[in-house]
Amino acid sequence: MTPPRVLLVDDDVELSTMLAEYLTREGFDAETAHARRALDEPFDIVVLDVMMPGIDGIETLRRIRARSPVPVLMLTARGDDIDRILGLELGADDYVPKPCTPRELAARLRAILRRSAPREGAPDGPIASGPLRLWPGSRRATWRDAPLSLTGTEFGLLEVLARNAGRVVDKAELSETALGRPLGRFDRSIDVHVSSLRQKLGPRDDGSSWIETVRGRGYQFVRDPE
Repeated sequence: MTPPRVLLVDDDVELSTMLAEYLTREGFDAETAHARRALDEPFDIVVLDVMMPGIDGIETLRRIRARSPVPVLMLTARGDDIDRILGLELGADDYVPKPCTPRELAARLRAILRRSAPREGAPDGPIASGPLRLWPGSRRATWRDAPLSLTGTEFGLLEVLARNAGRVVDKAELSETALGRPLGRFDRSIDVHVSSLRQKLGPRDDGSSWIETVRGRGYQFVRDPE
């Protein structure tokens, strides 16, 4: 099996070199380089540090998302919620606060790659709910018969919600299934990803959202009446 190609983009040369060496021992093909390579070469996943001189991680992410759905993990300063939320809004799949351990980073990368990869041998649907069609095996989605562009995380969230259309799915379950990790006490990742999905789906005919918030519980994909 070909090891997944990981690009580490961080101005901290010592840290990025150490992380690359660890990831290589863990079975990744890890490289450190300038952000330009994230735009020009086919990596399986990119790790971006938010705080970089010149073109920072947020601007790099914006440029990547204009051209590619490659999974992106952001490295953010601990407690810096503004950069964290902005990164998720722009299409980052997840984030890890710095300083992080190489083991945690490797685990997050594996989780993102698992949920972003086509599922060999899996039934390919489609899962249908209202105007939505999802093919989990090939990770394809359509909305009102038009292709729907989703990140791996967004696809995972929408799949769970569509499979449970008409039922409330709590945020802890969504975090475990779509993010591959337990829900943190102050973690807003699910909320930001759901907000992005709402923008991509647009409103229902009556102006309400296809994904309803059930306060204190979670989210529900609205089932159309028969």
